[in-house]
Amino acid sequence: MNSPHPGVTPEPAVTADGIANVLSRLDQPVYVVRTPQGIGVSSQPPDDGTVLVAAVGPLPPESLGSADFRRRHGLRANYMSGAMANGIASADLVIALSRAGYLASFGAAGLLPERIEETLQRFRAEIPDRPLAVNLIHSPSEERLERCAVDLYCAYEIRCVEASAFMDLTSHIVRYRLAGLRAGSHGVVADNQVIAKVSRPEVAAKFLAPAPQSIVSELLAAGLITAEQARLSPAVPMADAITVEADSGGHTDRRPLSVLFPTIQRQRDAMPLLPGQRAPVDLGAAGGLGTPEAVAGAFALGADYVVTGSINQSCVESGTSPVTRKLLAEAGVADCEMAPAADMFEMGVQLQVLRRGTMFPMRARSLYELYRKYASLEEIPDAERNRLEKQVFRRPISDIWADVQEYFSRRDPVQLERAAHEPKRRMALVFRWYLGMATRWAVVGDAGRAADYQIWCGPAMGGFNDWVRGSHLEPPENRHAADVAENLLRGAAYATRINLLALQGVRLPATLRRLAPTPLLTPEMSHA
Repeated sequence: MNSPHPGVTPEPAVTADGIANVLSRLDQPVYVVRTPQGIGVSSQPPDDGTVLVAAVGPLPPESLGSADFRRRHGLRANYMSGAMANGIASADLVIALSRAGYLASFGAAGLLPERIEETLQRFRAEIPDRPLAVNLIHSPSEERLERCAVDLYCAYEIRCVEASAFMDLTSHIVRYRLAGLRAGSHGVVADNQVIAKVSRPEVAAKFLAPAPQSIVSELLAAGLITAEQARLSPAVPMADAITVEADSGGHTDRRPLSVLFPTIQRQRDAMPLLPGQRAPVDLGAAGGLGTPEAVAGAFALGADYVVTGSINQSCVESGTSPVTRKLLAEAGVADCEMAPAADMFEMGVQLQVLRRGTMFPMRARSLYELYRKYASLEEIPDAERNRLEKQVFRRPISDIWADVQEYFSRRDPVQLERAAHEPKRRMALVFRWYLGMATRWAVVGDAGRAADYQIWCGPAMGGFNDWVRGSHLEPPENRHAADVAENLLRGAAYATRINLLALQGVRLPATLRRLAPTPLLTPEMSHA
């Protein structure tokens, strides 16, 4: 709002449209003044004698969060798309967000090494100098996959890994971290950055501390790290950043962000800096972030960056089917439920999935109940076995076991060796077949198995759908990940501005409190 005449301050806006116009100029300050017509708003400081009611400075979306986090990862804004397993957080999604200046994590969990390698080759060819992360998920039931993933990440010099579902540190995540250590002119340099996604303080503590010396010694003895890297290991924490994960889709403890984040923040702040640590570990926020208000709240808690998940699955770049995107776009905030997790089935770990439009949660829970009750497939009563084969599996258990054998002979033969001597293990693998296939049916959009779709989803999805209703982002075919990110951050900056004014006593009409989504894709983003 520049004056056409130098030295003349323009009149403050007093109409709803005029006030909205001033408030939405996020790169300009806002001055609220008292006028004869009531409250007025301007981007210019008031003349002498005008009563100033409140003021807030410029707040462009790029200024939200930590400047150090942006610089370290080469980002335009502190926004990250978290990994969704089985390639749902696809290469297309990572590339689109990376080109737009955001960080995105490829959903490598559950994929065979050859599929991961194909994606890493694509990243090397298409976004060689852009920010990106790749997921490393803790795989207690399939240790080989975790090991092979780290082999690939080291070979392809992947410099950022999003570590998820870890309950304790493994030699593989420690190896990745230490393999990037070297002595620099100003101290220890950690080329391999780790962003750890956690939902419990006891797990956060492991990533805030250096690598356990017992694991360091094992890696050194096996020749997987150098003596220099072992010597430098006590100087740096295991993670450069920790994402505090609240009520999210997939693996979740369903903790409220407003409780969990300050707890881990205090834990982080109490940790003294290690000798090679230049700054405290960054803290991000994830879980439930599907609206500008939620994102603004995360930054208000002190988050250095925010991580979205469920909402990206409904975007056109995600690696799931159009029918699944449509189901996600119809979800409400109460349409989620907990169900057994395939990768940690025997441990009783659960994840959050979409309930609306699918019978998967109920059927998956029934499988876990059978697993707890019986010692083997043969112990299951005939009537129950028939129900499973006809209603849930739709195939004889013997056929499923043949598929399981073929699958694990390629993926992890150790699983078959264990099952040969442990009947309960064999039962778990058969039940995990259904859980794994339920995800695949949703990803490929198998119309014949729609009632069995496993769709990882948290309540953020419903909040997002409510926010975009009536806008260009309502139809799932219009949802581009970079456009979603841009609108969320602009909306968050706007919501923060409104809250700052409210703290100074300025209560604006409801029509001015929320910034509606608008098409924001630049030509570069559209090309991405």
